[in-house]
Amino acid sequence: MKRFKNFIFNTLVLILTSLFFRGIDIWFTSYISKKIGAELVGVYQLIMTVYLFGITLATSGINLAVTRVVSEELAKDNLGGIKKVMKKCLYITLITSISTSVIFIINSNLICEKWLNGKVSKEIVYLFSLALPMIAMSSAIAGYFAGVRRIYKNAIGQTLEHVVKVLITAYLLSLFLPRGLSYACFALILGDLISEIISFVFIYFVFLFDQKIYNKKPEINSGNYTNKLIRISIPIAITSYIRSGLSTVKHLIIPSSLERSGINSSSALSNYGIIHGMAIPIIMFPDILVKSFASLLVPEFARYRTKEDFKRTKQMTTRLLILIGLASLFLSISLYIFSDKLGIFLYSSSSVSHYIRLLSPLAIFIYVDTVVDSVLRGLDAQVGVMVINILDLLISTSFIYFVVPKLGLTGYIISIYMSEILNFTISLLHLIKIVYFKKKNVT
Repeated sequence: MKRFKNFIFNTLVLILTSLFFRGIDIWFTSYISKKIGAELVGVYQLIMTVYLFGITLATSGINLAVTRVVSEELAKDNLGGIKKVMKKCLYITLITSISTSVIFIINSNLICEKWLNGKVSKEIVYLFSLALPMIAMSSAIAGYFAGVRRIYKNAIGQTLEHVVKVLITAYLLSLFLPRGLSYACFALILGDLISEIISFVFIYFVFLFDQKIYNKKPEINSGNYTNKLIRISIPIAITSYIRSGLSTVKHLIIPSSLERSGINSSSALSNYGIIHGMAIPIIMFPDILVKSFASLLVPEFARYRTKEDFKRTKQMTTRLLILIGLASLFLSISLYIFSDKLGIFLYSSSSVSHYIRLLSPLAIFIYVDTVVDSVLRGLDAQVGVMVINILDLLISTSFIYFVVPKLGLTGYIISIYMSEILNFTISLLHLIKIVYFKKKNVT
């Protein structure tokens, strides 16, 4: 009963804080879009695409690995081993993140000229490279708090990060924007760096204090923790690198593919900024509710798998699919109905309203797929999830490169639908196969 209450409490904490974070993000996107315009929002989205690729390289699948291993040791009541697990994972994370930062700094000229089409200076690459080690270690600590079911502590750190980011970035924009639009991008990334530093320092000290409860706990011989972490993180890291790399390529070629369709550079970036930077975040806003809940499913289903509780696994999966299916349908219809009001209220733009309405049916596939992927990860099927994502990216990237230049914006919208429906369908079939047609929930 206590475990169930903790699950509900953590779910509510995640939902409320995540709603708060996403609300701030959307409001802030609305704020900066009015300050810098749709074209620069497009440029900023390209920068964030490269930034996210760097984060993927730096984290190397450690978040899920930590959550899984810590959850398994907790299920075995091996409290003394948890502290040792975290010590090893932080060393691994520090090595991978610093290496990534060095690679990005060395190749900053190439990144700016080839990946970002010369739109920004290399100083921006320096800024987000400095943030990578702190982001990676914060990710590992977040995995720990999820594993021990004290997710509220990580939520406090994220709240601090978001509030600081908004305040500092707004101030920096007021200083740098009069100097030109390129300076505005510098202000946005600098604000992010400062907020990451403050957030990491806070959550690291919270983590150190939290770890004290394991100081006098005996350690049960539970195998080599390094091997456990590597066994989970390496496959995830490799497939994540491929997936993130393909995703980066996909987003970087969207503006150029739109240009090849006959749209000028400014319009291509503006349309990319409107769709990817404004409309899609609105579509994804309710997904934060789903992700908050889904992130807690990983340790729960990992526990079922460790105890070989296949009956409970099947029951929970069935209930989750029905629940999320009905909720997704309701949220999709709501987005469609209120699309005009959302676009005008947030961005004062009928163009954004049009794309929210056009993309609202996708919500059904996106939200269900989020839960399906989390269940699969909890059942040790994370490699399968990554393979599905890679297949999706290969097909959608090829479509964008070869078909969008012929169909223009219509082709881009088709590519978004094709990507989400393909990913959803294959993931759901994979989950059904594992849960309902296999004797053991492993891949």
